[in-house]
Amino acid sequence: CPLQSCLLFTLKCKQGKRVLRGSEGLYMVNGPPSFTESTSFQRDSGKNCKAVAFSKDGSLFAWCNGEKVNIVDVTNAALLRSFDLPKAVCLEFSPKNNVLATWQAYTTAKDGTAGLPNLQLYDVKTGKCLKSFIQKKLQNWCPCWADDESICARNVNNEVHFFENNNFNTIANKLHLQKVNDFVLSPGAQPTKVAVYVPGSKGAPSFVRLYQYPNFGGPQSALANKSFFKADKVTMLWNKKATAVLVIASTEVDKTGASYYGEQTLHYIATNGESAVVQLPKNGPIYDVVWNPNSVEFCAVYGFMPAKATVFNLKCDPVFDFGTGPRNAAYYSPHGHILVLAGFGNLRGQMEVWDVKNYKLISKPVASDSTYFAWCPDGEHIVTATCAPRLRVSNGYKIWHYTGSLLHSYEVPSKEEMWQVSWQPFLDGVFPAKAVKYQAVPSELPSAEPKPAQAYRPPALRDKPVTSSKLHEDEPPQNMKPQLGSGDKPLSKTALKNQRKHEAKKAAKQEAKADANQECTQSSASQNAPRSAVPAVTSGDPEVDKKIKNLKKKLKAIEQLKEQAAAGKQLEKNQLEKIQKETALLQELEDLELGL
Repeated sequence: CPLQSCLLFTLKCKQGKRVLRGSEGLYMVNGPPSFTESTSFQRDSGKNCKAVAFSKDGSLFAWCNGEKVNIVDVTNAALLRSFDLPKAVCLEFSPKNNVLATWQAYTTAKDGTAGLPNLQLYDVKTGKCLKSFIQKKLQNWCPCWADDESICARNVNNEVHFFENNNFNTIANKLHLQKVNDFVLSPGAQPTKVAVYVPGSKGAPSFVRLYQYPNFGGPQSALANKSFFKADKVTMLWNKKATAVLVIASTEVDKTGASYYGEQTLHYIATNGESAVVQLPKNGPIYDVVWNPNSVEFCAVYGFMPAKATVFNLKCDPVFDFGTGPRNAAYYSPHGHILVLAGFGNLRGQMEVWDVKNYKLISKPVASDSTYFAWCPDGEHIVTATCAPRLRVSNGYKIWHYTGSLLHSYEVPSKEEMWQVSWQPFLDGVFPAKAVKYQAVPSELPSAEPKPAQAYRPPALRDKPVTSSKLHEDEPPQNMKPQLGSGDKPLSKTALKNQRKHEAKKAAKQEAKADANQECTQSSASQNAPRSAVPAVTSGDPEVDKKIKNLKKKLKAIEQLKEQAAAGKQLEKNQLEKIQKETALLQELEDLELGL
């Protein structure tokens, strides 16, 4: 069921809603601060609710209960339309609420003849079916509209068909490229832009091209083009101002065997023709990439666990590095002033809430076993939920304030399931941005912080001092912006690597120089020593003396390793092998000294 939030207008308070869908039926709950079930929307107690959808402005709500598809006005819950579509499993409103798109599974007749159209487009105002299409695949089933509904597009047999002003009887334009696999329309005002993806074949690379509607006259008319290898599928993400696209190119299998998740690369393409590969400092999967609503920066979560998270600007230069941690997702608030980094799924549900302007940590709440996260349109509240079928136990939801306070918690009764939670959406500008708070807001619920788990210690070590050991050293956050007045630009991945090599060589030279100075000091000290001191025993053979010196050095290192092991430190395999060689080294040293 969708969740609705507290909507403030001058002196008037309007309660929003959120919707909950599960085995208990479909119902709405008022958002902060009341969290009570909405009395205006009558609960649909049927256990066969397959799909729900809010309109973009949150004024309309549609759902299918296994018998009909109903549309209601959210304000007063008045029934506006009802359609006999018992098998509908997907619903979607057009941006201005003029059209409702419905989809049901495609079926063919027993004799193998073609089935009936399964994608319907209905006029919300009149209830008339505007057009029916055959859409066999669930993936990308819904047509894509421009925000003003002047254009609607859908992918048909390697072509993108464009309709204008919701006239679906006439194809106004076509974009034909060989084997078009996917496309995305740009958000915002006209002119509309289109990003299209064509997978590679027969040694040719895959590519993504950007066009401005309706200029589709071949490659020369493209605004930008980016080709790349190693791409079985891509995800294309427009920024809010429609000036650039981020492309996550993925392969199903990593042929090097380095990753179970395949291999991913991140590309940046701008409508002015610029393109680049985003250099990620740590190897591993790309878990999530998200644009800031301000359209001038984006955040990527990537790398083998513990994963890194970095904010980049439009030049693909790193702006701020959040270090490493247990995370696999990033969520900007609707106003773009707060960023949440979270670890859900197979991670423990730890969240980091950051002030984006100052890059300061606000709070670190933990929502264990969460399968869903969403910002409330007010930019203040967050919902986390545990839903079936991802997890079939402990289903429920929690409402948080971004300062870390748990405001409301609900868990469904045992043997019941919750399938979906959703905030009621609102248009941009309804909720003004507020100053970021660091002090946790008051809550009647106790803190949700779990007790820290104690690491298992075998009986033999329980009376011994605890030694801290980590598989990975956590990297701290760091600001990647050049300091004012320095004029330095952030270094690229290659430049950073070369800088580290140079620094390592410099350190090695300094260490060698220090050793040489120490040897000179020791030799001069021995020359200036009193004559009564015991002279060093030498064989007269420089080669033998050198061997004795090296053996004593190795034995000293072995003694240090044995002391570390006695203190409880876990030694590496090669260090243990060194200790095993102690007897042989002692025997060799004795033989050399006896031969003097």
